[in-house]
Amino acid sequence: MNELKNKLYTWYAGGMFLLTFLLIFPFFLICIWVPTWRKYGRRINQYWAKTYFSLILLPVEIELKSQFDKKKPYIFLANHFSYLDVAMMGFVPGDVLFVGKASIRKVPLFGYYFKGLHIAVDRSRLKSRAETMRRAGLALDRGSGIVLFPEGGIYTSHPPQMVPFKNGAFRLALEKQIPIIPVTLSYNHLILPDDGKFILHRRKAKMVLHEPLSPKDYPTEEELSKKCFEVIQTQLNLDNGIEQKTPQKLSISENR
Repeated sequence: MNELKNKLYTWYAGGMFLLTFLLIFPFFLICIWVPTWRKYGRRINQYWAKTYFSLILLPVEIELKSQFDKKKPYIFLANHFSYLDVAMMGFVPGDVLFVGKASIRKVPLFGYYFKGLHIAVDRSRLKSRAETMRRAGLALDRGSGIVLFPEGGIYTSHPPQMVPFKNGAFRLALEKQIPIIPVTLSYNHLILPDDGKFILHRRKAKMVLHEPLSPKDYPTEEELSKKCFEVIQTQLNLDNGIEQKTPQKLSISENR
């Protein structure tokens, strides 16, 4: 019976996603066609996220570890275990651009919206990665924030344990001297597991926005990456009832 309920809930959530997207797509188009209005398109993105999670009756608890200036640019870095993560990052405050996989651009309508308002990267191509960092840097210079998943995709086989972070976001933070805000998505791997079934399990979701990490306090990519990893992983362990292990030295993989 629970399996049937989950399947029906999944169909309902999928239908609501499609319906709400189609309803607001004309507004996205206007904001894309008028370059100076793109920030308003990203604001609509935030209203869409909040409306969508309300409509599918999936409450999201937002925990702020500290207050920060929503008008200043930050680099928001979150763990990535589920396809639900992208939608939930719509709760991040301020004007932010998402950095997502280039394959998103192939999705009808949604791909056009994403390409017009956010940044898509093909990690298999060095030129694409460099262009992505350039565009992200320009967005930060304009005062917009950036949302990234530093694991580079859904790669872990044992959530809530993350895999080592790519170094592109930390290099960008040091270059631009922009603070990083670690973000923990505590239960998305339980709500929508990456197990090939694509079945939603309704329960409360949780997002934790941690204290900003200043590049001045962590002057190397390795130090900044290690601290960000520790902050997110510690919260994941706490929320999922996992005993905290003694921290080990992390290997920093190349941004590929």
